[in-house]
Amino acid sequence: MKVIRTISELKQELSACRNAGQSIGFVPTMGALHQGHASLVRRAVAENDIAVVSVFVNPTQFNDKNDLKNYPRDLQADCELLESIGTTYVFAPEVEEMYPEPDTRVFSFAPLDTVMEGGCRPGHFNGVAQIVSKLFYAVEADKAYFGEKDFQQLAIIREMVRTLQIPIEIIGCPIVRESDGLALSSRNMLLTAEERNRALTISRTLFASLEYAMSHTLAETKSFVEDVINTTEGLKLEYYQIVDGNTLQEIANWDDSDYVVGCIALFCGKIRLIDNIKYKEVK
Repeated sequence: MKVIRTISELKQELSACRNAGQSIGFVPTMGALHQGHASLVRRAVAENDIAVVSVFVNPTQFNDKNDLKNYPRDLQADCELLESIGTTYVFAPEVEEMYPEPDTRVFSFAPLDTVMEGGCRPGHFNGVAQIVSKLFYAVEADKAYFGEKDFQQLAIIREMVRTLQIPIEIIGCPIVRESDGLALSSRNMLLTAEERNRALTISRTLFASLEYAMSHTLAETKSFVEDVINTTEGLKLEYYQIVDGNTLQEIANWDDSDYVVGCIALFCGKIRLIDNIKYKEVK
């Protein structure tokens, strides 16, 4: 495994791989890697000749400076994990490498980016589009892998690729959870033991709502989830929306879509967590 710091070196290495007829899989990350990331990388390794993983905490997608400052970073541990699962290249640039000058591009993916995270974190998805497009242009991979825990982000990246006509296949991968159900997140390591235990309410409530939904209306199911979260000490609900999985727009009835997803964001203490659950999905 080789760690690369500059775009020019990355392009040089990968150009040689492409000239040799090798396929390239790419996993963009912000580091603080866990088994959720590892599952994406393992798939990239399995499905491609070359697996590239970027480790870069992107400042333009943080609308909270404290969140950016406190975001966990451990490149050495990340590299040890990545090497153990077969990564070919780690791209770990400095901020100045990715942003030698301010990126003034403004993206609009309405209505995908105006709801949920888009409403709560102004500018977040513009920053995501800036950095992911930069990385796509640098790597020129055949396939890129993203986790479905960031469900809205995945939908927006698909739309960005379509809009910018970037020749890459976007592959969504299932949420990876701890044995007790908690969705894996780099932010979990910031939780105290008490907060982590409290955070289990999120997945437990979402899974309970699957059974609840079988005999209740969509509005009743939404209220069920909201009521449990709102009455749990230490949790502060930001939103719970039940949406069409393609448009991300809220629906009123179960029959309004064949692809129905419940998306939640909340604070557990001071740590913001997200999760989602699929109520309906056409296979």
